[in-house]
This record gives sequence, C-alpha cells and structure tokens, in this order.
Amino acid sequence: VRQALSMAVNKKRIIKAVLLGEGLESTGPFTPSQWAYNPEVRPFEYNPQKARKILEECGWRDQDNDGILEKDKRKFEFTVITNQGNIQRQRVLELIQEDLKRIGVRLKIKIVEWSIFINEFINKRSFEAVLLGWSLAPEPDLFDIFHSSRQRPGQFNFVGYSNPEVDRLIEEARGTFDIKKRKRIYARLQE
Repeated sequence: VRQALSMAVNKKRIIKAVLLGEGLESTGPFTPSQWAYNPEVRPFEYNPQKARKILEECGWRDQDNDGILEKDKRKFEFTVITNQGNIQRQRVLELIQEDLKRIGVRLKIKIVEWSIFINEFINKRSFEAVLLGWSLAPEPDLFDIFHSSRQRPGQFNFVGYSNPEVDRLIEEARGTFDIKKRKRIYARLQE
C-alpha cells in the first residue's frame, strides 16, 4: 500500500510547481547532493494506474461508486498535518491530495500553529501522517531521527520508526571512522 501511494504522487510536478524546478527527487533520508546518498536506489515510478491496480490487489475497491476506495467497510482516507506558516508544505500537500484523489484515496490536510503542532500533535503522537523536514549535517548521522531508542516524547523519532537492521547500521556507521566504509553502510541503510 505504501508503494502504491508512492507511485501515485507525481514528485516531478511537486519539484516543478513548488520548488520552481530547483530540487531533486530523493529516495531516502539522504539527499542526492550528500556524499552518503546511494544513487542505486531508484525512486518509485509515477504510475497512478499501477498504484490503483496494486491497491485493488490489496483489497481496496470503490464499492459504493463515490470515488473513494473502501476495504472492510472502511474508507481509504487519512489526515496529514503540517505546521502553519510554511506555504511550500501546504502546496505540496495540496498537490499530493490531488494525486491521491485520482486513485481513490481521500487525503485531508490539517495546518496547525507551530507550538500547538509540536505540543499537542507531534509530542503526543496524535497524528495519522505528518509533513515535516529534517536537515542533516555534512556527517549525516541518522541516530536521533531513525534509531528505535529515540522514540520517547520530545525525541525526534516521533513517527515510531523501528527496524533492528537500521539500528545496527546506524550504530555501525557512528563507530566507523573510514569514510568509504561509512558510505557502504549508509548505502545499505538507504536500501
């Protein structure tokens, strides 16, 4: 289902419309301009027809002809929150909303003032999906963002990401001084 949602979003259109063409599609936590980026990891193609087919194979169908997919009597809809005052994030969500509507998924957008956004939603993990951005230093240490030990309230892994292999790779990268070895570790991490 996550792959289908990725295929349904026209990332090139987002880059053109929101970033005025001044951006690159990324396939993981590293950007294409960072030394740790793995160019072998290819992005999911933009293919709404294939996305719709995958969702149907997963049991999501428009059973009442209202344009929204259902499964087990539940509509395929969710809300994405982001912070107020960031027009780029708002515009990105509007474009994603249009793309997902084409495949039968209803995306609702909720824009919240920053302190309420952090204190009432992020810190309390009271959200279905969130649009935020992270900046990584030249040494792209992912520990605080993706390590499973960083999920407590007030920490940065507020999405609850947990993967034992990723934890191991993050720890291994942090303890490796050889940049070529770290690059291989980060390449696997991105995969």
